[in-house]
Amino acid sequence: MKQQKLQLYTLNMKYVRDLHNSDDKVQSISPQIHKSNRPFVGIVVVCGEHMYCVPLDHPKEKHYKMKNDVDFTRIFDGEKLMGVMNFNNMIPVDESVITKMDLRIKKNESSSEKAYKILCAKELDWIQKNQDAIVKKANKLYRMITTGEANNLLRNRCVDFKKLEEVLQKRISRNQ
Repeated sequence: MKQQKLQLYTLNMKYVRDLHNSDDKVQSISPQIHKSNRPFVGIVVVCGEHMYCVPLDHPKEKHYKMKNDVDFTRIFDGEKLMGVMNFNNMIPVDESVITKMDLRIKKNESSSEKAYKILCAKELDWIQKNQDAIVKKANKLYRMITTGEANNLLRNRCVDFKKLEEVLQKRISRNQ
């Protein structure tokens, strides 16, 4: 499997719920915690034999103090923190559960939709400029977790990659 140029994707919400039901470290989209309309947006990287979606998130207060690490990267626009990438929450995907985001601004979109697309386009520009480092980081984390190299602190922050790969494989088998 060859790494493609990084793009932004949204994920099938039912699939994300299935993963969350298997591993509660997967980012929740539960309506009970007011996240049902939050899209799961990320980039797709190749880790070994699998495609993984690394989720992007809006910066929270804690992110301003955190440093980049093997499982976390901050995305800047100059000095301004505009987003974060949570490698510890990356999940296995295939073509059936991802949809490439259309970042073109349309006339009938609200000002908030336009602002979101502009932000996403800036994040994507930064991501594409840093693609090699991002892909290396994702693969390093995947290797550390799946081979047992990672310490307990790091392992406890990460989703169970192998368990989630089984969920994806079951989905693929059902849909064939």
